[in-house]
Amino acid sequence: MKQKLTKGRLLIVFALLTLVLSGCGEPFLSTLIPAGEAGQIAYDLMILSTVIMVGVIIVVSIMFAVAVIKFRRKKGDESIPKQVEGSHVLEIVWTVIPILLLIILTVPTVITTFELADTKAMDKKNEDGTTDALVVNVRASLYWWEFEYPNQKIITSQELVVPTDQRVYFNIKASDVKHSFWIPAAGGKIDANTDNVNKMWLEFDNEKAKEADNLFYGKCTELCGPSHALMDFKVQALPQDEFDQWVTAMQTVDAEAAPQDPQAAAGQEIFNQKCLSCHAVSPADARPEAARLAPNLADFGDRTRVAGILEHNEEELKNWIANPEAYKPGNKMTGTYGELSDQELDQLAAYLMGLKLEK
Repeated sequence: MKQKLTKGRLLIVFALLTLVLSGCGEPFLSTLIPAGEAGQIAYDLMILSTVIMVGVIIVVSIMFAVAVIKFRRKKGDESIPKQVEGSHVLEIVWTVIPILLLIILTVPTVITTFELADTKAMDKKNEDGTTDALVVNVRASLYWWEFEYPNQKIITSQELVVPTDQRVYFNIKASDVKHSFWIPAAGGKIDANTDNVNKMWLEFDNEKAKEADNLFYGKCTELCGPSHALMDFKVQALPQDEFDQWVTAMQTVDAEAAPQDPQAAAGQEIFNQKCLSCHAVSPADARPEAARLAPNLADFGDRTRVAGILEHNEEELKNWIANPEAYKPGNKMTGTYGELSDQELDQLAAYLMGLKLEK
């Protein structure tokens, strides 16, 4: 008996914890704290759906309770309650009400679907081939993300930079297996396929971005391999003037400039010998897409994470370079070059952490 009571208490505790923790969320990660127009539209639709469903549950539960209490069999009372079988009024009521509820739910759902799928602005080309809308080409690979800004002629990776308070349009595809692009706080997710390009738009509210320290999290949401759960990226949502400054700084990066620090200069030589065949340090990477086999590292020193998951410091960077398989099993960097000595690792880390944009 005591054992049953203990199990019952544990069950109640875990149920309460589940209920409490389900309300937890961070402004950079939760769909329940929308940070832009697309996210707010989806959130409003979710609230509408929830209200309708909860309303139906409450009404049905009340009717069930009334029926159980009022018409329960009593001792000595063998009378049969009035039968309502074949009542046209009741049949009309329980047919019309669900239809009305479906209409209330369907109309905004269809309108929202078409609104979120409206990407015509990114197809309107100027004479020089650019668009007035900000377009980002997203390419998903095992297990990293590439972000190309065709109008600005910039390619970067792992950290998406966008302006606030305007729609950003995305072309999304995959280079190897099926992935899925999702920024929970900004809006819905969409598949990244190898055989076609999917399109969507998102918008980041400036005030919401400030609450999140201008940093949101993105994820792959399609099981793509052993390190699927580690396929993260970050989103820097900046005011328009700061975004313009970032674009200018990226466009003026001199990838061939030799570092002043001798340690970093030695690291640049190592990088050119062992890493340059896959990686690039020029935002204006002119290589064809098929040759871009690994993340562009142009602004690596300014990023917030190493490999999307580790603390951004030289120690973690050296750990990653020395043994990437230990952190992201199945990644394509594993085994692509010979072992580096401790001195070479120090030099390479110094060079990569020095890849920063001029402020």
